[in-house]
Amino acid sequence: MLRNVICALDTGDLNEAITTVQRLSPRVAAFKVGHGLTLPHGLGVLDKLREAGAQRIFLDLKFHDIPNSVALAVREAAKHDVWMMTLHISGGPAMLTAAIEEAKNVSEEKRPLLMGVSVLTSLDEHTLQGDLGVDRSLKDHMLYLSRMGIDHGLDGVICSAEEIKDIRDVLGTNGIIATPGIRLPGGATHDQRRVGEPKQALEDGADYLVIGRALTAASDLEAVLDRLDSVGE
Repeated sequence: MLRNVICALDTGDLNEAITTVQRLSPRVAAFKVGHGLTLPHGLGVLDKLREAGAQRIFLDLKFHDIPNSVALAVREAAKHDVWMMTLHISGGPAMLTAAIEEAKNVSEEKRPLLMGVSVLTSLDEHTLQGDLGVDRSLKDHMLYLSRMGIDHGLDGVICSAEEIKDIRDVLGTNGIIATPGIRLPGGATHDQRRVGEPKQALEDGADYLVIGRALTAASDLEAVLDRLDSVGE
């Protein structure tokens, strides 16, 4: 099994998602589910994916709202035995604390991992500073938010391949790092700006690699899985 790989189900087609889970559940650690599946099908889709073989589900809805609303979101997600979920660190300390306190109400063996999102992998320096008005560099802003999230009790952070080493240096062993935007050598980057390759990401300190289209759209899936297997050796 590829214990470090999370397959991203970036589709709104439930049948397609179920087929992907059935094909990949023996080979990957977890499946990431986002708005594409939850908006048309509701959170009940998580139970259907579990029935299809998804033992671990990473709910990537990036909660960002007032503290009470985010606490409610965590509560409802936890009812579906979500393994991991995301929230925006920029929601602030009160929001993070509300989410963490709500997660503590879940039994220890079923408690979801709360992962903080600092800067989306679709953003670059120009967008962050020129359009969003952030006066830090992209790296400094990501490091600042990531440190704040872990200091307030998050289980880990999401970061692109470009920042893994810096984030790991800041966090040490105090936090999980999950990295989206992973592409095999020569693979397309699609709409993500800050991407990386699996071997380097793991060497730099990532705990989990989130891989979507490189897996789900692979013309030769077994070849891709074999290449990933060799990376983890």
